[in-house]
Amino acid sequence: MSFFTSFITDKKKQVVLFSSTAIALYGYDQGMMSLINTNDDYLSTMGIAESDPLVGVIVSVYYLGCAVGAVLFSWFADKYGRKKGILACLATAALGNVIMFVAGLGYDQGALAVMFIGRIVMGLGVGGVDSVVPVYSSELSSDDSRGKALAQEFQMNIFGLNLAFAINLGVTVALGKWNQWAWRIPIISMQVFPFAMFAVIEKLPESPRWLVYNDKPDVALHSLEALFGEDESKERIEELKEAHKSESGESVSYWDMLTPGHTQWHPTVITIMGQINQALTGYGAVSVYGPQIAELLGFGVRESEYLTMDAMGRRKLLVGASLWLGVCFGLMTLFGGLAMNADSLGIPVPAVAIPGMVVLYIATGAFGIGWLATVWLIPTEIFPTTARAQGTAVSVIIWGLANFAVTLLTPIMFNNLKFWIFLVFCGTNAFAGIWTYVYLPESGNRSFEENQDFFKDAKEAGTWRVSKVKGGEYKRLPYPTSGEGDNAEQEPLLNRIRDQIR
Repeated sequence: MSFFTSFITDKKKQVVLFSSTAIALYGYDQGMMSLINTNDDYLSTMGIAESDPLVGVIVSVYYLGCAVGAVLFSWFADKYGRKKGILACLATAALGNVIMFVAGLGYDQGALAVMFIGRIVMGLGVGGVDSVVPVYSSELSSDDSRGKALAQEFQMNIFGLNLAFAINLGVTVALGKWNQWAWRIPIISMQVFPFAMFAVIEKLPESPRWLVYNDKPDVALHSLEALFGEDESKERIEELKEAHKSESGESVSYWDMLTPGHTQWHPTVITIMGQINQALTGYGAVSVYGPQIAELLGFGVRESEYLTMDAMGRRKLLVGASLWLGVCFGLMTLFGGLAMNADSLGIPVPAVAIPGMVVLYIATGAFGIGWLATVWLIPTEIFPTTARAQGTAVSVIIWGLANFAVTLLTPIMFNNLKFWIFLVFCGTNAFAGIWTYVYLPESGNRSFEENQDFFKDAKEAGTWRVSKVKGGEYKRLPYPTSGEGDNAEQEPLLNRIRDQIR
């Protein structure tokens, strides 16, 4: 009861739950097409075969919609507010979902075109969610808990993904692969998420930082008081006013961000590479084509972090996750090869399929802890307020384009490379880990302004290599202790985790 009472009065917890629901929507959309892609009635209604490249195109055009939606709704959220931007995203995603649901419902001709339209429109909305929600959450969190808040939210991505898998599998088993409702029910079930958020968003505070930067300091103070209490809010409002004064007059366009030599070029490259490296982990393929991967490991279709981010830092999680993923995909190459040749080798298929699936689950855990949330958090930390929404939009654009390529090419790679696809992902994870270690600064437990100092220091040092900037200071996670500098890293990890639990 005490937890429930504190939740009712704690706006920060309510914001986290709201943002978590939005990210669960994103996860559900990722996993929704998994078994739909193998549903016989769906394929018949669309007029395509399971091996048809159009299966991958239908999945992948969604990510193009996400890329466009990120730009559109980040602009909308900058102009009209984060909350109004989120509302517009949710309405668009809900509309696209309905269009997908009615594709071929009572008619056959034109069903494929309607499905394409629905996927694109839903992508517009979800791209907006991915762009605006992390900014909203980050701007309402304190410096030492941004990672915790966003990681809690992105754990709901896994919930949404698993929920989509469960609903897909449940209705497929219950109704059969020739029943149209076995693929329509998983689609329309997504409506639970936007309607739940429509019901509560008006009770949440607007971003105080956005309000200050749009000359509404009195409303911003009210939002701060709802989040942090009256005493702390007075100090925070003054900090926001000072930050606004130092950035006033600055206007950052997308062209500026993509112009080498501009102050926002360096953080933009880090943002772009973060999403490219996430795509290179191979988990866009796993989330969308999970049943087919299970088959490569020997199973039929039917059989088929948050504390550590602020306690350990962004760099260690990403590099460590790449190492684990590389090892796991290497083992999956071995198990996949044994499974594909089990008969000739005289090996029982379950003897290699079961360990292969165990390794796949370990890899999923490594991805969830390391790469799932972190690359979405970093753009919300390294840009100034005048470019934060655009920076997050760039992140979503690259995520959309990278996943468009991955989901489009994965079926082709399945057909041509078979289990060797896992070895490809082993190599791409190695690249992602090395690049991250060399070029990504540690942004955890630093204020927005402190993170921007890295790029000024890097420019003065004449290098982007983190180890060469200010004596490698930005390789380390600053942690508040009685010591300074290197001593801050000596704080016991369990103490850091304990502080995050409190």
